[in-house]
Amino acid sequence: MTKTDFGGIFTAALELNGLSAYVSLADEFEKLTEELVKFNVHTNITAVRSTEDIIMKHYVDSLTAAEFIEGNRIIDIGCGGGFPTLPLALARRDVHITALDSTAKKLTFVDQCKKIFDLNIETLCARAEDAGRGKLRQTFTGATARAVAALNILCELALPLIKNGGLFIAMKGPGADEETAAAENAIQILGGKLEDAKTILLKTPGGETLTRTLVFIRKTRPTPDKYPRVYGQILKKPF
Repeated sequence: MTKTDFGGIFTAALELNGLSAYVSLADEFEKLTEELVKFNVHTNITAVRSTEDIIMKHYVDSLTAAEFIEGNRIIDIGCGGGFPTLPLALARRDVHITALDSTAKKLTFVDQCKKIFDLNIETLCARAEDAGRGKLRQTFTGATARAVAALNILCELALPLIKNGGLFIAMKGPGADEETAAAENAIQILGGKLEDAKTILLKTPGGETLTRTLVFIRKTRPTPDKYPRVYGQILKKPF
């Protein structure tokens, strides 16, 4: 694929989905794609292979949250190979992002991209429930999580890390309504309040539609000290 091809597909995808503000980043995202493809040869970062799918399923999907980030210090829980961390860091250089994942080899790619693009991020190889019981507890102005776990489980991982007044943005696919309803008890117990749920129909340049939902949960009071529990207990007995 030529530079012109990438730029055209990237621009079309962003404009179709109301993300024109980030079209100027086409060169950076093309370079990110090149690095991702090279790294993926020896370390599996993503199962998404085609450039068109990378643009839609990683870049456009991640960028849907960019305008809603609040504050200047967020944590991306279970960032994997850097999504949504890397697109958000390119789009929102005013925000410091902690990229948290328990798999070190994936964070190696995030660190590599941090150096290449001089991004305002740091990586943390840890489990979210451990981070939520440590010195990072209630220190972030917000959190994101994409394709990590069911929402009732995610809330126990994310809300302990967020300051009062902060915003958790859970990035969900089909089935978000059912997950959100099932998470009502968890949200309340952990000190949060469901603020909004925004369903987005992402349009591909090829005419397909992908359903995504951003679930916005506001931290309204401190999370009780006994949460988060160890992950085995969270899975065994979710709220």
